[in-house]
Amino acid sequence: MSENTNGHEKHITSYTTYFLVWVALMILTFITVYISYFDFGQLNIAVAMFVASIKAGAVALFFMHLKFEDPITWLYALFPIGLLFLLIGMTILDTFTRIFPI
Repeated sequence: MSENTNGHEKHITSYTTYFLVWVALMILTFITVYISYFDFGQLNIAVAMFVASIKAGAVALFFMHLKFEDPITWLYALFPIGLLFLLIGMTILDTFTRIFPI
């Protein structure tokens, strides 16, 4: 019985895996708090976002079961991230064009 009635393959994640992911998330949370005491200059936000991205990826892969989904679901999951980067890029472009008024 590897498939259910909808044709999707079943996946079972063990409690050990969930526990290890939870431990990793806790460690990354402590790292986030720890690095907040350091001054990386203009990279403060980049470093914090990098750690947060790792945590978000772990949650999406294991707790939201994205790891076991088909490519079209991955496309739906990654599309908003592309829109986010587009929005950030346009905001940065707008900010830099305000320096040189037309």
